[in-house]
Amino acid sequence: MAEPGQGGRSGALAARAAMGRRPHARGHARRRHRRDQRRVPRPPSRTRDPARHAHGGRGHGGRPCRPARHPQPRLPPAGRPRVAAVSRKCLSKVDRHFLGDALGCIFRAPKTRLRPAQAMDGALSKSERETLKAVFRLAKDGEGAHTGELAAHLGVSPGTATATVKRLAGRGLLDHRPYRGVELTKAGRREAAAAMRRHRIVERFLADMLGYAWNEADRLAGSFEHELPQEVEDRMYVALDRPATCPHGFPIPELDTAEIPDMPPLYQLDTGDVAVVAISGSTEPDMVAFLDTLGLRPGVRVEVLEKHPFDGPMVLEVDGSRRTLGEKVARQIYVRKEPTKGSRSRREKSA
Repeated sequence: MAEPGQGGRSGALAARAAMGRRPHARGHARRRHRRDQRRVPRPPSRTRDPARHAHGGRGHGGRPCRPARHPQPRLPPAGRPRVAAVSRKCLSKVDRHFLGDALGCIFRAPKTRLRPAQAMDGALSKSERETLKAVFRLAKDGEGAHTGELAAHLGVSPGTATATVKRLAGRGLLDHRPYRGVELTKAGRREAAAAMRRHRIVERFLADMLGYAWNEADRLAGSFEHELPQEVEDRMYVALDRPATCPHGFPIPELDTAEIPDMPPLYQLDTGDVAVVAISGSTEPDMVAFLDTLGLRPGVRVEVLEKHPFDGPMVLEVDGSRRTLGEKVARQIYVRKEPTKGSRSRREKSA
């Protein structure tokens, strides 16, 4: 019984607890009863495979079982292609074997089709041509070009430069030896000469036909030279009256040749040497402007009058004027040396 001062509800709860019954037990029983009535009994042997039973495809009790219902595969979402999910229980051992072979053919087919195409297609990509030209410029005096120097010259990561070098080495165009750098093979020199020939012909076309400055032609030529057909390159060369040099002063290699004329820096000349100036397109604009004030432009003929030892300055004759250049500036100018026969130094002229 409830103590004095307690309400009627508290007394009823205390009485139910004293009788061993939980509060609201009758309400819980009603809800369980309604939930049991809503349950739908699972049909027997709905997902059994008749092929797995040896008693004539019948279920328990000799009754024929219904055929198994395979779940419908869901379509993959929009985006990357995916294979529809199929339950393993719905496939027999033989089906799984054939399905594995089919999926293997689907995912391995692109690789097996691309390898013969790459072997048959001899065209080089833009990155491969630029890598060959960079190796030619950086590999000097019998020393190969290192991948770090190639990456800095091309403006790519070292991993990308290494991958391109390995790809070209696999095609027989580069000789890549660890700790000795990268060198061009005979076939690689031929491809590098063809790439440099195309680049310089396009530069000459931009400068002569379209009126671009010589220091702008290098930047514009690299944007579309790799997409030109060989026929267009040949017609451009003939239309330009078969030029011998590019606007920068570098010689245009002959067609189908592996010989590329050497262009040493100006500082390697000795006293009395005569050469024609060539300036690379990668030279800084401020340096180009400074050289222009001295009269040192592509195609200008210079003669070395004096050269001081221990990396000292050198004195040149440029268009009848006497010019003095330091060692650092003189190494940024390239020259095409001319035969010294018939040329006279300043001392001989004064005598």
